[in-house]
Amino acid sequence: TDRTPEILDELALQYPQLQVLHRTGATTGGKSGALNQVLTLMRGDIIGVFDADAQVTPNILQQALAYFQTETVGAIQLRKAIANSSTNFLTRGQQAEMALDAYLQQQRTALGGIGELRGNGQFVRRSALASCDGWNEETITDDLDLTIRLHLTGWQIELMPNPPVQEEGVTTVKALWNQRNRWAEGGFQRYLDYWELLASDRLGTTKKLDLISFLLIQYLLPPAGIPDFLMALWLKHPPLLLPMTASLGVALPLWATWVGLQRSERQANQITHNTTRLFQTAIGSLFILHWLVIMPFAIARMAIFPKQLKWVKTPRQGDL
Repeated sequence: TDRTPEILDELALQYPQLQVLHRTGATTGGKSGALNQVLTLMRGDIIGVFDADAQVTPNILQQALAYFQTETVGAIQLRKAIANSSTNFLTRGQQAEMALDAYLQQQRTALGGIGELRGNGQFVRRSALASCDGWNEETITDDLDLTIRLHLTGWQIELMPNPPVQEEGVTTVKALWNQRNRWAEGGFQRYLDYWELLASDRLGTTKKLDLISFLLIQYLLPPAGIPDFLMALWLKHPPLLLPMTASLGVALPLWATWVGLQRSERQANQITHNTTRLFQTAIGSLFILHWLVIMPFAIARMAIFPKQLKWVKTPRQGDL
């Protein structure tokens, strides 16, 4: 609807290596369906996946391919950064959140845990894709779903910290709500879809503990905090989960955001004053509190309604 098909067709006349495929509203599978469609047409051993707003450096392919010298690496994820981070509070919060996520990813993989894909800026080995039958068209978060299936088939996922893939952060509360609800639902759904395999010995002890820890912190602690808070008001005593919520929901993200921002600045050869970084850390810590609302809402909806495959398009400006 924004003339993207016409623009791409015009560019294809200038660049013979650009192949444009058109999908109608009747096609199914969403992004996963589109990826599976082009998978049969590609000849390379390493497949890159980017969103339309991705901005990368010219030598990104050379740097990414180096990670695949390790035969057990099935995919890598580029660190994500927000190109329009100076727009408003929401985009500044997303920039801090991306730094937090990158730091946690590096720590998890260093300890033998789960490295995760983030959709935009990922490279996947063709043989790894073949081992888990391509992208799953019955999910609204193809990246998180593929993450689980790659690990279940014995592959590792690494994070490439620098250079990052730049993307547009959402700038309105409505867009953030739609985007994060999709992430929350897809992220939790993979536990439901693959729980039998996750409970088996296919992952190994370290990765299984990693997944259980993040299931508790990301998906179960926020919903549990609501009845805990209501019972505390009724019984007039402090919430039972307060120590856990304070440490895992506030102190850990605060510290990890600071370190993540510091590390990403160092990798980008940026010099930032501690006061500026402290301000950015505070914004990020306030911003991630939205998950305390998103997670309970998404899980409650999943408990009531059947599995949905409704994907709401994230608005992009395209003029950065």
